[in-house]
Amino acid sequence: MDLNTITAVAHPQTRAQLPVWTAGDAWLAGGTWLFSEPQTHLTRLIDLTDLKWPALTITESHLSIAATCTIAELDGLACPSDWLAAPLINQCCRAFLASFKIWKTATVGGNLCMSLPAGPMISLTSALDGVCTIWKAGGGERRLPVAEFVTGNQCNRLMPGDLLRQIDVPIAALRRRTAFRQISLAPVGRSAALLIGSLEADDTLTLTVTASTVRPIQLRFRKALDPSALRAALMQEITDDLYHTDIHGTPLWRKHMTLRLAEEIRGELLGATPA
Repeated sequence: MDLNTITAVAHPQTRAQLPVWTAGDAWLAGGTWLFSEPQTHLTRLIDLTDLKWPALTITESHLSIAATCTIAELDGLACPSDWLAAPLINQCCRAFLASFKIWKTATVGGNLCMSLPAGPMISLTSALDGVCTIWKAGGGERRLPVAEFVTGNQCNRLMPGDLLRQIDVPIAALRRRTAFRQISLAPVGRSAALLIGSLEADDTLTLTVTASTVRPIQLRFRKALDPSALRAALMQEITDDLYHTDIHGTPLWRKHMTLRLAEEIRGELLGATPA
């Protein structure tokens, strides 16, 4: 899609060179959504490519994922053998159901900033307790969990001119046992529910619900959990207005599948018990 209202493209190489944000500006990373439909309100693109952020950095405490890291780069990460949660990376990348062209262009940060309920990078990074670093438009930065970054369907905590810099995933989270469940209405379709469970060494179960809800919902259980207790907690924490609705699934069906998939995850990680 040609964006024929664009009159300028900025190519900053450092943060100091980022132009002052004005109405009509847009960040350009992968651009897979930006160039997919008319953007008549835009007049300038700020291309992040020349900032040359390292896509993936592993430290003693974190895996840092640059906002400009592509899906292909993340999927190709060679993970240490003690990262028991590593399969989630490939599972969530494949939840895109996108072509290799999209994989090589679309970015992790772009998926978060679009803030669609079915964004699989939101699912991955929120389930692994990822923390966003945001460069504030007026200078400085702030950090907040991915689970709090997305606030609704295509809504997030970014203010005009704010820039998502990176997502830091704790190594401790990558060492947990995990369980993944995803369902769509069609064999090749957008996720209607995507749930991830993780189990810590002290048997704390974390359940992250995405796609079926307009924003990530995260529940933690620090004691023995039976099916009825899990169902009651989900019914209490996820009110009916939080279930998403579109052509990919009604709220009632998404709710039903959320309850079902959550129980499958509980059974896998804690051991099946009779209802």
